[in-house]
Amino acid sequence: MAYDQKLAHRIRHRLSGLPNVEEKEMMGGLTFMVNGKMCAGIIKDALMCRIDPEFHDLALEKQGCRTMDFTHRPMRGYVLVDESGMHSDKDFDYWINLALEFNKKAKASRKKKK
Repeated sequence: MAYDQKLAHRIRHRLSGLPNVEEKEMMGGLTFMVNGKMCAGIIKDALMCRIDPEFHDLALEKQGCRTMDFTHRPMRGYVLVDESGMHSDKDFDYWINLALEFNKKAKASRKKKK
């Protein structure tokens, strides 16, 4: 998997101490699940955050933020943040906190039957 290892460490450090955090390699990157729900992750060198879809348009006004379109179709409630939008710890924490806040009310994906 080709994703930013420094960013992975930064996310791990920020989520350390929280219960029910799990890492999964998926989508060509790394995803951090909190309470069984996708919360944040990395695609190449961008921070992926699952945020409240109602806040999506406002988030796009922030430096370095764009809509996630991993499958070539925009995914409302999922954003990618490049280095310019998370350079400082304050900016990085903003995005992680936004994802953690939404995680509290987000629904978990259905488990596929085997």
